[in-house]
Amino acid sequence: MSSTAAPAESTRSNLIAAGFALFGEAGYAATSIRKLAARADTNVASIAYHFGGKAGLRRACAEAAAERIAEAVGLPRTHGAITPEAATAALEKALRGLVGLLLVGEGAQGFVGFMVRELNESPEIVELMFQRFLGPKHRELCALWGAATGQPADSEAVRLSVFAMIGQALYFRIGQPVVLRGMGWETLGPDEAGRIADHLVAQLHAALERSRI
Repeated sequence: MSSTAAPAESTRSNLIAAGFALFGEAGYAATSIRKLAARADTNVASIAYHFGGKAGLRRACAEAAAERIAEAVGLPRTHGAITPEAATAALEKALRGLVGLLLVGEGAQGFVGFMVRELNESPEIVELMFQRFLGPKHRELCALWGAATGQPADSEAVRLSVFAMIGQALYFRIGQPVVLRGMGWETLGPDEAGRIADHLVAQLHAALERSRI
């Protein structure tokens, strides 16, 4: 990497981190280009240079969020003929990866805040993320659930079960202050995240067992 490429890439990463934080905290409309640049410790022109403007930065944040989730839970793929045991193991691996990302992943608070706000406020971002990653990944997880239980992968029950699995993990991030208070924990670090993951995996196995045909 050249000496000029490294600072440019760093600026781009800093702007995406600023977008995660500010779009998540205040929303897209209330976040100015000037505030984004100040948060990223760069000049206003950098946003236009790297992303073409504020809207481009917003899309880049959505794409970066999808990439971050993919790194944790794997890119969507087909599994072909797979045993119930292998399908169960794949679901467990994806769930543990998601818990790790949401609870102790680098910059998780800003990234999750951005996701929650944008998925509720921006149809464009919903469509982008659903087409690029969330939709295909959900279909893959449904296929695994179907393989693990014998249920049709496209059935309403399976689709709801997969959303419920994801939602349980997400709650421990967005409801973290309540979790800390209720559990008497001072922080939610790797040890606590590991115990949460173990509990959610046990819940997963119980749900699969109940769903088996």
